[in-house]
Amino acid sequence: MRLAVLIKYLEDYAPLNYQEDYDNSGLLTGDVNEEVVAALVALDCTEEIVDEAIAKNCNLIITHHPIVFKGLKKLTGKNYVERVVLKAIKNNIALYAIHTNLDSVHNGVNGVICNRLGLQQARILHPKSGVLKKLVTFCPPAQLPVLREALFAAGAGHIGNYSDASFNADGTGTFKAGPGTNPFVGEQGLQHHEHETRIEMIFPMQNERKILLALLENHPYEEVAYDIYPLENKLNTVGAGMIGWLEQEMEASDFLGFVKSRMNAMLIRHTKSTGKKIKKVAVCGGSGSFLLQHAIAAGADAFITADFKYHEFFDADGKLIIADIGHFESEQFTSELLIDIIREKFPNFAIRLTEHNTNPINYFI
Repeated sequence: MRLAVLIKYLEDYAPLNYQEDYDNSGLLTGDVNEEVVAALVALDCTEEIVDEAIAKNCNLIITHHPIVFKGLKKLTGKNYVERVVLKAIKNNIALYAIHTNLDSVHNGVNGVICNRLGLQQARILHPKSGVLKKLVTFCPPAQLPVLREALFAAGAGHIGNYSDASFNADGTGTFKAGPGTNPFVGEQGLQHHEHETRIEMIFPMQNERKILLALLENHPYEEVAYDIYPLENKLNTVGAGMIGWLEQEMEASDFLGFVKSRMNAMLIRHTKSTGKKIKKVAVCGGSGSFLLQHAIAAGADAFITADFKYHEFFDADGKLIIADIGHFESEQFTSELLIDIIREKFPNFAIRLTEHNTNPINYFI
């Protein structure tokens, strides 16, 4: 299939506008019109991974971490980033990254951690704002059902687990059709009053183009009046980290052993026990220290993440246990998640899991 088809599917699953401002997810090298023969999936893109893709005849590499994170001003091969990009381009291999946008969705990186730990009623720890908009438009009541259904089908009116949500209020619209018009109601040159229904619907911003097309194609008027407002509402199914409950509470030492086993961690850096049993657990794959206060505010007994600095451990302040399991360890199952996501839609597509461990950190135990 064309690369564009696969990218569209991945970005429907984890939209690019869900990524953090500092991130660089998406297509890094390659032509969206190229045919994809096979894809290799890994957590990181290294020279070793590109060599593996070449050996396995894969012309696409999908990784969680983007190899191009900061701007590249030159491509001379002076460092590993430039060497990876050059080798990929020379061998006509596209590079695609799905990073913090996959972290942010409910069934993404943190969802995998919750599943491995058996957390119940898992929800987003810090929901994201600025990703919702509201459409307001006006339509004669007789044509309203068709228009409303078209907007729902395009992705408007979804709030949490509820769909087909809208607000409707009756009123009167006025207009005067000018020369060259063909008004659906009223006559040219005459002021017209029409009984209309005001329709309001919330939608995720990445659906805006599709929703506007549905509006314009299904509204009866020649000139459609509508407003789009950005919203500060938080989208509870999208955001940073997750939190849930263990099926059974555990003593701190048993909990840490359980986490180490379930997450295949070499070791866990952690704060001392608070003296309480562990029941409510917050998680964040990768660097999650920025969520500590959110985990505390949510009443978590423990917070599993990575990359805590020495002084940041003091910030637990006896309110919960910080369990730093390592960056790679917290995200190592992401590659398998991506393969499952792609195979669900494209079961016959040749997608392969890397045979290499890309963790740059070694442990001397």
